[in-house]
Order: sequence, then structure tokens, then C-alpha cells
Amino acid sequence: MYTLRRVVLIDDDQVNNFVCESIIKNENFAEEVVSFEWAQDALEFLRSTAEHDPANFPELIFLDINMPGMDGWTFIQEYRKISECATKKCSLFMLSSAVDRKDIICAKSHDEVRDFFSKPLSPEILAIIKEEFILL
Repeated sequence: MYTLRRVVLIDDDQVNNFVCESIIKNENFAEEVVSFEWAQDALEFLRSTAEHDPANFPELIFLDINMPGMDGWTFIQEYRKISECATKKCSLFMLSSAVDRKDIICAKSHDEVRDFFSKPLSPEILAIIKEEFILL
């Protein structure tokens, strides 16, 4: 049985997305994983889902910080504009290779961000999320 129905990955690294998808599926963490290499594309997907199919809004988003075009901080600003009816049941986690303590502090200062994890995603991180953030 899956923990979640839908997870969204937002990271400009295609290989990282593939690895994350594999881990999420191998751990039966989510029934569906949707990956985006461009934050703007992810934002359009989320806006459309919120408007046309809010019941299928993802329950969890993994977001990278440093990406070309729209970075993670700008994504969060735009994400705030999506209807709270859709986003209220979605947990957003930063998943980044950033090791700058300022980035970690900044990530945790955003109400939308549940926690910050350093790459790579692992079964242990998924276990922490299950235990601390997801009510089963």
C-alpha cells in the first residue's frame, strides 16, 4: 500500500529526478510521481490542478533551491498564490545540495516549508517524513 497518492519533484537535474522517482516507488511512498526540471512548468501544473482537479493536488512536493529560470525561493512566492483549498493538504519540503546554513534557515522560515533535507533523497528521509509529518 502506498503512503501517498501523488508526489511532485521539482529539480533541474534529470538524473536526480530519476533517482528520486526510483526511491519513492521502491519504498511504496507514492502511487504517482510527477517530475519537473523547470519550476515554472511545475507551477503551471499545480495551478491547473488546483483550478480543475483540486482533489488530485499533490500531497507532497520536493523542491530544489538553485535552478535556472525560477529558483526555489521564487517558486514559493508564486506557490502562495495558489488557492489554499488545494494547497492546505500539501507538504512542501526543500531537497537541495545547498549546504549554506543561510539557505537552510531561510527555507525553514517559510511557513510553506515543512523541513529541509540535503540531497540525495534516501529511504531514511522518506521514513522521517512518514514518521514526523504524515498522519497515517
